[in-house]
Amino acid sequence: MTGHRKAATGPGPQGGGRRPGEWRTRAGWTAAAGAVLALGLVAPGLVPAGAASLLGGALYTALLYTLLSAAAPRLGPWTAGTAALAAGWAVELFQLTGLPADLGRHSRLARLVLGTTFDPVDLLGYALGAAAATALHGLARRPARRGR
Repeated sequence: MTGHRKAATGPGPQGGGRRPGEWRTRAGWTAAAGAVLALGLVAPGLVPAGAASLLGGALYTALLYTLLSAAAPRLGPWTAGTAALAAGWAVELFQLTGLPADLGRHSRLARLVLGTTFDPVDLLGYALGAAAATALHGLARRPARRGR
């Protein structure tokens, strides 16, 4: 042996268990998160107020979904959708404590991420966003599976 080692690419401590193409998948999810974020900042102002609340909630959950999928690309659609929905609902219920409103008075970022006041309509918006993201992800995976 000369002391040279091959670069580890498979499972294990050196290879990290990453699949070929995983970085491409992460990049795709990150780009999708950017698109959802941009849409979330613009679209609610273009629709009537009642629809804006639902749309904003749906896009918030879709953003959580894309970020989660970028961080853990091996998650399936149902797992990612359930986790994004649970996180959105947790943030909304956290608003009942009043702490997000206090934080929001001092930080625009906190106001954007946590919101300020509880609105039960947002719970429905989050569910719609999780359902849409899960369905779109599931549909996108079908053609990829057929090609294998």
